Amino acid sequence: MDPTLPFETLPDRHANFRTFLLVGSLLVGLYLTTLVNYLLFHSLAELFSIIVAGTVFMIAWNSRRYIQNPYLLFIGIAYLFIGGLDLLHTLAYKGMAVFTDYDYYANQLWIGARYMEAISLLLAFAYLKTEKPVRPYRVVTAFTAATMLLIASIFYWKVFPECFVPGEGLTPFKKISEYLICILLVVNIHLLLENRPKFDERVFHLLLWSLICTIISELAFTFYISNYGVSNLVGHYFKISSFFLIYRAIIRTGIEKPYDLIFRDLKETNQKLNQEITVRKQTEAEREALIGELQAALKEIKTLEGILPLCSFCKKIRNDAGEWEQVDVYIHKYSRADVSHSICPRCMEEHYPDLM
Repeated sequence: MDPTLPFETLPDRHANFRTFLLVGSLLVGLYLTTLVNYLLFHSLAELFSIIVAGTVFMIAWNSRRYIQNPYLLFIGIAYLFIGGLDLLHTLAYKGMAVFTDYDYYANQLWIGARYMEAISLLLAFAYLKTEKPVRPYRVVTAFTAATMLLIASIFYWKVFPECFVPGEGLTPFKKISEYLICILLVVNIHLLLENRPKFDERVFHLLLWSLICTIISELAFTFYISNYGVSNLVGHYFKISSFFLIYRAIIRTGIEKPYDLIFRDLKETNQKLNQEITVRKQTEAEREALIGELQAALKEIKTLEGILPLCSFCKKIRNDAGEWEQVDVYIHKYSRADVSHSICPRCMEEHYPDLM
């Protein structure tokens, strides 16, 4: 192992390689199912996306206290309802024989789910721009209401436009909707690039490639004339890739990054404690040195205080031993001052008049 590489670099690379190897193997396995029955392929492909969407929601919901990025929390909740519509799409697919009154509910549900996905990704940027916290229960309530209205418009009121006509292929509404969804996704990419500093670098790239895969998937679904065609197969592959990349982004933000932050905080706290201990040791040593200096200074300091017994005539001072000492000698003993000897002008005139 190269000691210049970060500690986590090689393990992360190995983990990513194993993950993508597993996903690649699953995609190859899915393709092989088309050789047996395309309906089996479709069911497994959609089931994979549905499970990923449900997992994305569970991770985002249970990590909502740790996810600091409102964009990711919002879309994490949204994917529960997108996955729910995809589940109905799978059950309504032609040949499943679940809904027998109309063969092409699946196409309508697909468009409804993709509109919800593109609009949800767009609305998530509003939280990112205003930096308002996501209120999870309100978001769930809003998505529940929107999903129920969409389902009712397809199955109950039957007002949702037709998306596929047998023998003719896609309706103009379906094609225009796919292009409109692609435009919304391009706008999402533009907003993602504008807000790049607000995302972890790895999460940013995962989201970017997820949006690109979704656009390719939508374009693939504008070309097919049969629900069992090659274009349909390619579209599902890119949809799976898109969902998987969103899943990796939520995993990174909701699980891996919080643990990284926890360990980083522990490391920083440990460093701060070590620094504080070092500072305290230095301070203690400095304090002890200062006390020693003060004690030494106190020993050296000699002060004169109280009443000095001074002779009125000879001006000698009586010391503690009862002896009388000259003033200059006493001051020298009991203070830090020294005495120099000179003659004042008055004494000079009195004692040495000749010199004056």
